[in-house]
Amino acid sequence: MKNPIVIVGAGLSGLRAASLLTAKGIECRILEARDRIGGRVLSTSDPNRPDLGKFDLGPTWFWPQYEQTISNLVKELNLETFEQYTKGAMLSEQYQNEAPERYILPENSSTRSTRFIGGVQSLIDAIAETIPSGIIELDKRVTAIRQDEAGAITVEAELANGKREKVPASAVILALPPRIVAGHIEFSPSLPPTLMIDLVNKTTWMAGQAKVVAVYDRPFWRESGLSGFVSSWVGPLQEIHDASPETGTGALFGFFGMPAKMRQELGKDRVLNLVVDQLVRLFGTSAQNVSAILYKDWAEDFETAVEEDWNPLRDFPSYGHPPKPGVWEKKIIFAGTETNAQFGGHLEGALQSAEQAVLKIIHLNNNSF
Repeated sequence: MKNPIVIVGAGLSGLRAASLLTAKGIECRILEARDRIGGRVLSTSDPNRPDLGKFDLGPTWFWPQYEQTISNLVKELNLETFEQYTKGAMLSEQYQNEAPERYILPENSSTRSTRFIGGVQSLIDAIAETIPSGIIELDKRVTAIRQDEAGAITVEAELANGKREKVPASAVILALPPRIVAGHIEFSPSLPPTLMIDLVNKTTWMAGQAKVVAVYDRPFWRESGLSGFVSSWVGPLQEIHDASPETGTGALFGFFGMPAKMRQELGKDRVLNLVVDQLVRLFGTSAQNVSAILYKDWAEDFETAVEEDWNPLRDFPSYGHPPKPGVWEKKIIFAGTETNAQFGGHLEGALQSAEQAVLKIIHLNNNSF
């Protein structure tokens, strides 16, 4: 190949694609708009209390019983994992001003999930370590992809300092949410209308959601025989789980039932006050003693969400590979969890999509370049 494969996006899909390509000796570059790698994977700590540990504000777990791609990669990279804590009763909060009800779920009623020691960021970092230095380029937002009459491709990117860069490419892997591709990147010639409609209609996983983690000195709810799992019709959190590390501090994380627009109208401080009030209501006065509280509203993340994503999901989105891209056939390849039919929305789907994208590149490399 005369020019490198350009991968747009340094999330899980983009990084895995780069790792697989470089292992095959195929030159590539990753252009990432953010100043960090990981995309929607975000494991963070309180800057004032890093001793408390790292907690996931993006994806948290995987299911090794039926997700073989990520399970095999975890073994290959020698990453440490542990089972999600589920012992004890769950709480169900159905009505305002009524105490939550306790339920003991039947044993083996749900598939046990697995978490990473150090958060999912440990998976991101381990993959990045397999990629030669200089391939990942941060603070480069791709704004246009052009193909001339001879079929040559140029990727245009805007740098953090306002300058622009043109990057020649043999092919482009778009490892981004479909709606970000449709809304943020200009294609010349244009993508086919059927493809654009498909991209715009694919809801970005987690884009309308926010996630909060309340960190405590210990997982005190376990002492009361509670698992930390809560289902609430009252809110603001509609689903809560134990987010504690394997040892040490305790933590609870929750997803919001509150729509993105309401969160923005209330503001972060008010939202977090409501969260603590709910945790006290559910778990007692010990929940007031928060050591740290971490919050990420993905709806406000320009590299993740568009305004259409603010509407709460009513059903699991129908994901799968986009239609053929017309004149862009063999020139652009879609990756990312939203392009995977079986595991869309999961880490597994992101990894499988990267593998499929690389297989296509290898096929093109053997037949076209």
